[in-house]
Amino acid sequence: MRTIKNIHKAEYRPIADLVTYSPMPTRDLQMIDPFLFLNHHGPQTYGPNNNGLPFGPHPHRGMETVTFILDGDISHKDSGGNESVIYSGGVQWMTAGSGLMHAEISSDDFKKFGGDLEILQLWLNLPARLKMTAPKYKGLQQDHIPTITFDEGKVTARVISGELSGTMGAFETLTEINLSTINFKDTGKLELKIPLDHNIFFYVIKGELLVNGTSGKSLHLVEFENNEEALEIIALADSTLLLGHAKPFNEPVVARGPFVMNTMEEIDQAYQDFQQGKLGKWDHN
Repeated sequence: MRTIKNIHKAEYRPIADLVTYSPMPTRDLQMIDPFLFLNHHGPQTYGPNNNGLPFGPHPHRGMETVTFILDGDISHKDSGGNESVIYSGGVQWMTAGSGLMHAEISSDDFKKFGGDLEILQLWLNLPARLKMTAPKYKGLQQDHIPTITFDEGKVTARVISGELSGTMGAFETLTEINLSTINFKDTGKLELKIPLDHNIFFYVIKGELLVNGTSGKSLHLVEFENNEEALEIIALADSTLLLGHAKPFNEPVVARGPFVMNTMEEIDQAYQDFQQGKLGKWDHN
């Protein structure tokens, strides 16, 4: 079975009144190529007449964001003209590519009435050849995401991208990124084979999982060596896992704020282009 290299506890980093945990990047773990960054917002409950999510208009270039709405909703709007509200169980996939502006806030209904909220946002790198690809966005509600069950229904996976046990993911992607969210009932078991040349992204959202004989608890990210293919996951409680794997790009990564490029010169250019309005105009209406 694949050897565990380290287990990283997510750091608590609240954003205004938004509960936020981040397992990566930290001082101990910069990235798991090509997975760059993860923020785990919530779980928390908002009262009526709240301000909702604080992510007003901001730019991105050179990467992709994948946003998992576990509870609550997100109202997305971007400078490419895309608008949507995605609810619990849904996923948003945004390719920033050459650059765009977007805002991720709560819907008017959520701000008015409140409710439970839990959201993950994962940043994925783009290889140098795709950094300046045309931006695009797709949001899918829960019922458009394929599910597959294992272990007599004790394990249910939503296949976001790539494939899992022959089931293809909901999103077509520019790079071969495999992503699933997997719910385990207590004692549920899942056995997988991950290609040796793929890096694994394994984040325990809630509960506790025994992976290859080692416990990974909620808000922990398990880092693996690339020495074997087999993963054996056994739930020690009702649990939820974000599982990803992909070939690393093995390219230089320079990240500054919302931009992720290969060189500092490209970062400087991104800021210059943003200031000149080249990453899209924001309609304030």
